Amino acid sequence: MDQLLVRAVAHKTVPFSQHKGGGFPCSRSSYNLQIVPTLTDMVDPDAPCPTRHALDASVNPASAPSRRRRLRPGKFGNRNRRPITNGNAPAARRRRTIRAIARSQPPSSRRGHASLLPRPFIPTEPASELQTYLPPVAGHGSPPRLQMELRTCAAPSSASLSSGRGAVPSSRLLSRQIWSRSAYCTVSSTSSSPVARRSRFSTLMATAYNTGTPDLADFNWDALGFQLIPTDFMYLMSCSSEGVFTNGKLVPYGPIELNPAAAVLNYGQGLLEGLRAHRKEDGSILLFRPHENALRMKTGADRLCMPAPSVEQFLEAVKLTVLANKHWVPPFGKGSLYIRPQLIGSGAILGVAPAPQYTFIVFVCPVGHYFKDGLSPISLLTEEEYHRAAPGGTGDIKTIGNYASVVSAQRRAKEKGHSDVLYLDPIHNKFVEEVSSCNIFMVKDNVISTPLLTGTILPGITRRSVIEISQNLGFQVEERPITIDELLGADEVFCTGTAVVVSPVGSITYRGRRVEYGKNQEAGAVSQQLYAAFTAIQKGVTEDRMGWTLQLA
Repeated sequence: MDQLLVRAVAHKTVPFSQHKGGGFPCSRSSYNLQIVPTLTDMVDPDAPCPTRHALDASVNPASAPSRRRRLRPGKFGNRNRRPITNGNAPAARRRRTIRAIARSQPPSSRRGHASLLPRPFIPTEPASELQTYLPPVAGHGSPPRLQMELRTCAAPSSASLSSGRGAVPSSRLLSRQIWSRSAYCTVSSTSSSPVARRSRFSTLMATAYNTGTPDLADFNWDALGFQLIPTDFMYLMSCSSEGVFTNGKLVPYGPIELNPAAAVLNYGQGLLEGLRAHRKEDGSILLFRPHENALRMKTGADRLCMPAPSVEQFLEAVKLTVLANKHWVPPFGKGSLYIRPQLIGSGAILGVAPAPQYTFIVFVCPVGHYFKDGLSPISLLTEEEYHRAAPGGTGDIKTIGNYASVVSAQRRAKEKGHSDVLYLDPIHNKFVEEVSSCNIFMVKDNVISTPLLTGTILPGITRRSVIEISQNLGFQVEERPITIDELLGADEVFCTGTAVVVSPVGSITYRGRRVEYGKNQEAGAVSQQLYAAFTAIQKGVTEDRMGWTLQLA
């Protein structure tokens, strides 16, 4: 038993009673137990380990607290007396086991049965760093501890128990992080060898490889595109019928539970936002104009009769989510962390009416370029049959229904080899409005023009930023109605948006006529200049004189 630890696991394994070395005070139906090798050179013998204490008690009953058992007469008198187990025998033994484990822990760590038999937790970073970038969660006092369980992709290699080392995980590790409110632990590390990491109540040790960049996940950042990559945490906050958002918290990223009668599922009562976080050359993280996203969500919420989180709550949720997924922020120049706040009517309702309950969600995902060709000029197909929005509708807010309606036209355009769809106004069918997910600009005789906001066009935050940057660079900027004929005669065309940033347009097809911009399908000089100036502020390369960025760490 000196070379073995026993860990309670949820999946089915061989019961411990079938192994050599004796039994454990629970039946097969109570717990399934798994034998794992002990890394004795990594274990602090003085550190409290509740499961080990319970094993000591099972091997040496004298070490366990004494307990007088009540007896009842047997069938044939006192010869066959048996203990009273208060009902189900396995359940009673399980309760006694849990109580014995609880008594073996320090009083300050007795937080209920859920923490008595923990999974193996491995902290991602030393406590000092966690305390630096994890601010307290509102209503929960001190920040929780971020811990990680490492699981290998391939089968672990065998190792001798006598050597004191268990199976060494492969260099490609998968991480699953969870929050624990136990006390912070310390991590010892060396720069030239694998790092031994363990949590205070861990029953399984593992070897984590020190890549030299503890803030980055093990990922091929050079192959990063614009697709969903699940990260570790997301943020949830609910709203009662009084319209007040409270009890925001970080939870592991994953599915959420919704009633089939939820307003967002039946009537599309939902909003979304999009913003980015970039890593600077010094490793710190910048948010770009998150305050504007919070204000735009409040505007959209008023239009859809939804309560919205305050600007402060919005910013706090974004900060916590980014910092909890800090190692998923790509390296400098390799991409960014896309942040997706959502506000949905999660309450159940049958008739058409505002939902009785709302949920605010924030999740993040590392992304690269939105279009598959990167910064190469894109091709647009002008849509005449379908329209994105109508006057008096919801085209000027970021509601989820605005994007579902463009999927059909977008798919048809991509089947014909185009990158996206250009929409015209629904009344005259000749004035340019916007692309599926971004605003559009044109350049003619060194004058930059963009369609006027008339209630059917989304007031993009990138659009407004590009207008201000253009004016600072000395360009004349006009916001006015633009016909499709004017756009086809422009010197240069480009799109702007959170996802696309500043994307040059190489060609536009209208009624079978294809018009190309630039020489050899290269980006125009103005769009290149604006892209460089805009991304330099986003990434912290130049001084932010506009006050747009917010540094986190």
